[in-house]
This record gives sequence, structure tokens and C-alpha cells, in this order.
Amino acid sequence: MTNEIWATVLAALKSALGKNSYSSWIEPLEFKELADGVAVFDVPTNFIGNYVSQNFGDQILYHMNNLGQEVQRLQFRVPSQTRPAAKPKAASKTAEPEAGSGAPLDSRFTFDTFVVGKPNELAHAAARRVAEGGPVTFNPLFLYGGVGLGKTHLMHAIAHELKLRSPELNVLYLSAEQFMYRFITALRERKMMDFKQLFRSVDVLMVDDVQFIGGKDSTQEEFFHTFNALVDGQKQIIISADRAPGEIKDLEERIKSRLQCGLVVDLHPTDYELRLGILQSKVEVYSAQYPELQIADGVLEFLAHRISTNVRVLEGALTRLFAFASLVGREITLDLTQDCLSDVLKASDRKVTVEEIQRKVSEHYNIRLSDMIGPKRVRNYARPRQIAMYLAKQMTSRSLPEIGRRFGGRDHTTVMHGVKRIEELKALDSQIADDLELLRRALQE
Repeated sequence: MTNEIWATVLAALKSALGKNSYSSWIEPLEFKELADGVAVFDVPTNFIGNYVSQNFGDQILYHMNNLGQEVQRLQFRVPSQTRPAAKPKAASKTAEPEAGSGAPLDSRFTFDTFVVGKPNELAHAAARRVAEGGPVTFNPLFLYGGVGLGKTHLMHAIAHELKLRSPELNVLYLSAEQFMYRFITALRERKMMDFKQLFRSVDVLMVDDVQFIGGKDSTQEEFFHTFNALVDGQKQIIISADRAPGEIKDLEERIKSRLQCGLVVDLHPTDYELRLGILQSKVEVYSAQYPELQIADGVLEFLAHRISTNVRVLEGALTRLFAFASLVGREITLDLTQDCLSDVLKASDRKVTVEEIQRKVSEHYNIRLSDMIGPKRVRNYARPRQIAMYLAKQMTSRSLPEIGRRFGGRDHTTVMHGVKRIEELKALDSQIADDLELLRRALQE
């Protein structure tokens, strides 16, 4: 396998995993050779090798084989040369308690570029309040919502604003994966005092995607003590996740309790008006870059209707559209939009998620989402849960084990039973058949 092929695999992994995971776990890999179906990589530490093997190994194998390489397994080794000996110096550098030791902030993610609408106005107002500094009013601020709804944007905006208003503040922003990586590194190198000093000396701690510490017992223990120390010291904590604290799988109850003691804010899925506002905001920026381009009436409205699940996909589609129109020197019309974005539009057609189905079903039956996903087996929750499982099987491409994981970590046989039960009932019970049809139409809108 050539380095060019490995570079193609890296590009695919970066796109799939996101910048934080890629820089923390994939970037340190150094491809060495492919022999007898075994791809060999040098890694800085055994921990990184083991973590990549367990969490990203299947993806790496998939992309390699997809490019025509016959790879059966991956091998990670720590070279015995001088490079690993240089690692402690880098590790000690990360232990210095300074604002720059966190993850880099994106200069585009500010409050000025955040488009506010009904689905996110409460989250925006809460983030603004925290960014003003001053006495801690609610601690922690917990932001949660699905992919591409603006959690990370708000986190970066808060950090930018705090540094602008109070440059003396020690603001530390990082992902939950980076917190875990630093904790493990400090344990291995016997530098726990440096680790504790770093995280207890900050004025504002911001942790993104905290759901990733679920099931990591030692990391949760340290996070719990860090959390308590900062709250006791009247320091602000801001956390984001893809779901509410009570719904994060394998998270200790005492941590769930702590996370719920502040302000918990849900970023709801975008509505048509908000998506249109985001597009209009982006067009203002692109019009300055491409002053010669004209955009026809109805194009933005078309995109806002058709691409409804993910703001990142929506913004990416508009970026591609302007770039394409600039290259071919044509006006951005509806026909050009459909030709240029045919793959995106096709992927967005009827792209229903398991989370959307869960929300719709819980609203329809007037029960809390946490009760439907939770362990209770009473009929009031069990029947809506089975209906949601049935719709997830019918309307998404998710496998039974994946659906089970999204319903509180249930086994795939439980999902099979639920789906079969609803198939039986819809033939016998007209009310359930009507409910299913009503929910299906609502989800397809």
C-alpha cells in the first residue's frame, strides 16, 4: 500500500470522525508497511494503539479494503527508537495551566455568526448570559441536541466572548475525548498532580460531547472530583452532549445528578424559518466573496425545505453551490441547484432519524422521552416504545442492534419482539393502525 492510498484513507477518516477525534487519535498514526494482509503502524504509545484498534479499527479496515487493499488486520507498535523518549516533553507541556492548552477555537464560531430562531433562542440567551462573565448564575450550563444544531458553535462563541471581555480569565475548552486522553496520559506518566492542577486552576471549564465518557469509570471518577472542585470554587462549567444528562448511557448517577443541578437547555431541530435565516446569512458572506454571482428567487427557499436535518449539510450545500456557479460562470438558478446538489438532495429525501421518531412518538402519546427510552415496562410506556421501534425499523436504514442502542441500550431481540408485536397489532387494532399512519405522515413532512 502506498502513502498516497493511506492519505486517501486519512481524508475519509477525517471527514467521518470530525476534527477533534481525528487529531487526537488518527493523526499520531504513522503507516509503515502492508505485508501478508497486515497493515503495520507506528504509534507514540500503546494506549493510543489499543484505543484506535478498539474504536476505529473497523473503519480503517473498511476504507483500506474499499480502495482495493487486501487488509485482514491492523498491527500497532511503539518503536523503540528515540521518538517515544521525546513524548514526555510534549505531555508535560499540555499540563501547563494556561488558556492555550485546550482545543483550538474556530474563529468563525462567534455570537455574531450564530443565527437565532425559535428552536435555539433559549440556548443562545443562556450562552450569552454566561459569556457576559460576572457572578456564576447557573452552574453548569448544559447544552444538548442532535448533530449540526449549534452546540459547538455556542461553546466556541462563549469562549471567544469571555476572552474578549476578560483576557485575564483562564478559559479551557476541550472535548471529552481529550479530557480522557490527558487523564490516561497523566496516570501513565505519574503526573496526576499536574493534571489536577491544570483542571482545578481554570476559571471556566468547557467540555464538549461529554457523552463519550459514559462507561469510562476512572475518567468519570476524575471528572466528578474536578466538577465538584470547580463548583465549590465558584468557577463556571459549560458542557455539551448529544442528549439530556438523564439519557446518557453508562453515566454514573451522581454525575447525572450534578449535571442536572444547573441549567439544562435543549437545542431543538431547526425549523424552516431558522434554516432560511441561516442561508440568508451565509449568502451575505458569499456575496462579498463572489460579487459577480446572482442567485435566483426561490433557490434559498427550496434548499431550506429540502435539507432539513443538519445545518452543517445545509451550509456545505450552499458553499458547493457558490463554488460551482463561480467556476462555470452561471447564475444560481433552481435547475443549476438541482444539478449541482443532486447527491445531497437525494440523501436528504425522507432522511428520518431514530431520534426524530422517538420525539414524535413521545409527543403523540404525551409521555416524556426519557420514560419511553428508559427501563420502565408499564404499558403506558411499553406500547409507544414498540411503535417507535417499529417506525425506526421501517423508516431508517439502522440495524436492529443500532436501534436497540438508541432505546436505552436494549438488545436487538427486544427490538425484534417490539416490531413483530406492532405488526400483529396493526392488523387487529384500528387505533394503532391510524396512529402509525398519522406518525408516518408527520415524519415525512
